[in-house]
Amino acid sequence: MSKLLFTSSDTLQRFKQLIKAKDAELQQQFDPQKSVSHLIKAKSDFIDLILTCCWQHFLSEHANRLSLLAVGGYGRRELFPYSDIDILVLLQPEDIDHHSALANFFTFLWDIGLKPGQSVRTIEQCVEAAKADQTIMTSLMENRLITGNSALHEFLLEQITPDKIWPSSEFFAAKMEEQRLRYAKFHDTAYNLEPNIKEGPGGLRDRQVISWVFKRHYNASSIRELTHYGFLPESEYLELVAALEVLWRIRYALHLLTHRAEDRLIFDYQRDLAQQFGFSTDDQQRNEDVERFMQFYFRTVQGLERLNEMLLQLFNERFVCGDNSITSAVNDHFVAINGYLEVIDETVFERNPLALLEIFLILEQNSSLKGVRATTIRLIRKSLHLIDDAFRQNKAANRLFIEAFRQPRGITDQLRRMNRYGVLAAYIPCFRNIVARMQYDLFHIYTVDEHTLFVIRNLRHFAMDKHSDVLPFCNTIFLQISKPELLYLAGLFHDIAKGRKGDHSTLGEELARAFCIQHELSPHDTNIVAWLVRNHLIMSMTAQRKDISDPEVIHQFAQLVGSIEYLNYLYLLTVADIRATNPELWNAWKDALLKELYSATHNALRRGLQTPINLSDRVLENKNEAELELIKLGLSEANIASAWQHVSEDYFLRYSADEIAWHTIAIASSSESDLPLVLLRPQTQRGSAEVFIYAQNEDAIFSLSTATLDQLGLTILDARIMTTLDNYVLNSFLVLEQSGAAINELFREIHICTALRNNLLQHQVKEQRNIHRQSRQALHFPIPTSVEFFTDPVNGQSIIELVTTDHAGLLSKVGRVFVKLGINLYSAKISTIGSRAEDMFYITDSLLQPIIDPTRQQQIREELLKALSPKKSQKPISRN
Repeated sequence: MSKLLFTSSDTLQRFKQLIKAKDAELQQQFDPQKSVSHLIKAKSDFIDLILTCCWQHFLSEHANRLSLLAVGGYGRRELFPYSDIDILVLLQPEDIDHHSALANFFTFLWDIGLKPGQSVRTIEQCVEAAKADQTIMTSLMENRLITGNSALHEFLLEQITPDKIWPSSEFFAAKMEEQRLRYAKFHDTAYNLEPNIKEGPGGLRDRQVISWVFKRHYNASSIRELTHYGFLPESEYLELVAALEVLWRIRYALHLLTHRAEDRLIFDYQRDLAQQFGFSTDDQQRNEDVERFMQFYFRTVQGLERLNEMLLQLFNERFVCGDNSITSAVNDHFVAINGYLEVIDETVFERNPLALLEIFLILEQNSSLKGVRATTIRLIRKSLHLIDDAFRQNKAANRLFIEAFRQPRGITDQLRRMNRYGVLAAYIPCFRNIVARMQYDLFHIYTVDEHTLFVIRNLRHFAMDKHSDVLPFCNTIFLQISKPELLYLAGLFHDIAKGRKGDHSTLGEELARAFCIQHELSPHDTNIVAWLVRNHLIMSMTAQRKDISDPEVIHQFAQLVGSIEYLNYLYLLTVADIRATNPELWNAWKDALLKELYSATHNALRRGLQTPINLSDRVLENKNEAELELIKLGLSEANIASAWQHVSEDYFLRYSADEIAWHTIAIASSSESDLPLVLLRPQTQRGSAEVFIYAQNEDAIFSLSTATLDQLGLTILDARIMTTLDNYVLNSFLVLEQSGAAINELFREIHICTALRNNLLQHQVKEQRNIHRQSRQALHFPIPTSVEFFTDPVNGQSIIELVTTDHAGLLSKVGRVFVKLGINLYSAKISTIGSRAEDMFYITDSLLQPIIDPTRQQQIREELLKALSPKKSQKPISRN
């Protein structure tokens, strides 16, 4: 074959055609519903043939002195469509005349498109490199002779045995540390919504770690030998192989879909894969189909992750501990072997099913214990059928479960373990529905069960001194709650009804209440847990979507909460929930908003719901405080009065005394020629900056301002719009950098103010490239635009709730619609969650009356829908 191919004048083209034809043949044979093991082996065999052919041509004179080896995945004969082809050329120290031939060989491989990962070493160099780096050792362990000097290859194998370098115990320890670091990169969870099928926990790398460690100790040629050495029963071996086949099929499909070595199951590909793997029953591509496909994937890696845990623990006993195992009695059901709990015999759970819960309580109560021994994990899995209705209604079992939530340590770890082993879903059947359930949106980055466990982890952190520097206010509040277990139970149930038809908060409340009653919690405690589950979103929604400077908003929220006890529980659950949804959603602004709402509500509850704040008193209080500050700064009472003479009392209600003083100094020290006045100051407590605009009122000020801020790459968090009696505007915007960072550079502050002032003077925003960009993920989650109207009877205003896909210039477009329709805008609450904009606009008509006429509301709705509909020539890009 070598002579035939290389005698042609178009050798390069013939090789390329040959490779292309083989790839097409293998692609044609691929079926997502069938095994791909023969395909990845066939690809390896074909590459062997190509390399051998090229080797014989370019290195025929040196073939007896050199060895060509496949290493890494290629060495395992596991080549996916776009896998790396890693090769090693072994040579002898005295060889000096082969360099030119090797260079020609490698160049040709690149020219025909193989792009090999190549290395050229002597055996001594291989050994030295392997001693220094266990990843090189690992690669060499999987070497395979393709062609060349077999004696040289055999000599290499002799030099890298465990008795010479990397004894199996040391290799095991290195692999454990490598896995720990790898897991940390993925936040120690396999359940990210865009998982890495190769490197993530429970992925293909976990299986490879098992193989490497096992092979290092036993020189085994296949994981099939795990059954021979007693590490796996046949059923678990078949489970391992089945999981491996699933991941191989998905990875193969990913490579073909992306035309590259892609191992990330990102949103871009999930719909196509769901369809390929039979989760779409028709041509419609529904989110539910993607969720079912991803649940299939997550449950697969959950099983592989569990097998990885069990096998590595057994390897540790065999390779590291050996005959030096330490056994100690724990109670009548368990002993500890090398720090891992083990049943005293295989009938423990049959004789006493409650031990299926007791084991986790023991782990919480004994910090010296490391976990559950692999053989007992296996027995737990076999015994899950014992957790039936009678078990769930057993009062002793109920007491054990609740007691586990009352422990001072280990709660999160043991809940994770209970979930991993299937106990949690067995004991709480409604939990089974959220195990590995994906939430197909842009702001949840974990499966529902994993998010739930992260919420409980966050709540536990509030109880620990070592985490008090992260959110000290939460740690302080936590000390004030009398029963932390109620908080943890609320965290466990807050999303338990996700995926069901209906409001998950209401449905979850029913499930939580039934659970608490069954577990004999007092009516008071039951009501707390159920109320928290029902209302776990209300504090976040109030803080982000309502004007919490309005005493009436605070009074209504305080009425809903009812007591400081409930407020403390709700605040902690809210913070833990947001931070467990997506770390990027939490910032200093949300922190400050929730603290402000907590503080104002706390004061209202302490004062008593029967004595709400009098608005006139609040206005007078802010006026007096601001006036005292201004007089200290040198302003006369006459100057202050002049600056305030055309300002309504609403202004003193909606701004703090500090903000009023800042505005007043600027206005009092400016003249008409200075307008428009644009100021900016950092608000360190809120992690944001306030932009203040004072100018003669013109219709387009809001749309011009928001368009400019958008072009400057700023995220608008809040907008307050006010017009004085003599027709000047007092507009404030709270802003962040698009990255979420605060504005803290003087040059940046000056640039923002200058750009705003210039655009307001010119009455236009110059066309330029907008620096906002919609994220790759956001393209997959278009949000249908909805416009709803509500009435605020206290302030005599209408409220527009706008939900739409976040994009550049959104607020500016809304502002232009308001100008066109003669609508007065008083304030805007801006909330962006991922790519979802949820904005509230407080408005009146031109006569300062709320807009309640349905026909008029429909006109506004249609104009907004028209303005916000995506243009065919434009791709939506992220906005403020």
